[in-house]
Amino acid sequence: MEEKFSYLKSPHTAGLSAFSAKMKEFSYGKHAHEEYSIGVTCSGRQDFFSDGKYHKSNAGNIIFFNPEQVHDGSAGAGEEMQYRMLYIPEPIITDLAQAITGKEGHPIRLTSSLFQDPLLREQVFNLVGLMNCSVPSSSLEEEHLLMAVAHSIVRLGGKSVEPLSAKHRKEILLERAKEFIHYNLHRKVTIDEIASAASLSKYHFIRLFNEQFGMTPHQYVLSSRINRCKQALEAGDKAVNIATQFGFSDLSHLNRNFKSTFGVTPNQYQQQLLE
Repeated sequence: MEEKFSYLKSPHTAGLSAFSAKMKEFSYGKHAHEEYSIGVTCSGRQDFFSDGKYHKSNAGNIIFFNPEQVHDGSAGAGEEMQYRMLYIPEPIITDLAQAITGKEGHPIRLTSSLFQDPLLREQVFNLVGLMNCSVPSSSLEEEHLLMAVAHSIVRLGGKSVEPLSAKHRKEILLERAKEFIHYNLHRKVTIDEIASAASLSKYHFIRLFNEQFGMTPHQYVLSSRINRCKQALEAGDKAVNIATQFGFSDLSHLNRNFKSTFGVTPNQYQQQLLE
């Protein structure tokens, strides 16, 4: 079978994109997206590991990843699998949730990565279908469907947005490490430098980071670089120019890591957005 990975960029909402895949042999490496990732398994079985558990998603199931939630993915049972996905920037959901609830609070996090919800499934299909329609849509149509998805996320998150609570000292220190990583994606950084930014000893830092985020600092750096390359590609930058800009040794190095995360090469991803 021919494996296929297709990305669509919203013409109205910055950062909003849709994705569809047909796959059998391909496997995603461990990675995390900066956006909310909300998908539906359309046919076959979708297997993935996240939050310390193995999951098996059959046709009709919802797959939901919070921003920076680590996961992998592959087709299950040795059969072809198809699925659709929405990627929605965190600030969009936060703003919509505030508009829905009338409360200012922190971003919603769902505790389950796999569940049944016919309403959200229909909403995902509606929004992906609108973005994939050959007839140009209006921004009002897209905003209406995006608001519907946000309503379901608020509902599934407990129908309210909890006030922002004080962070534990450990979380604050690890957030410093993440900020340091994001600020230095253009250059090679060492574990010692990152640990120092968090005011922690190296090995204590590695253990805490892995416990908190589900990946090693090295994996997080790589995932963050790939996400930055994706944003640069969406802005029109050429893959050959951004490879070394974000710490990859060359275009071939970027191609391998980008495809492991998104199923396509940087050039293929950019071409699909322009179609």
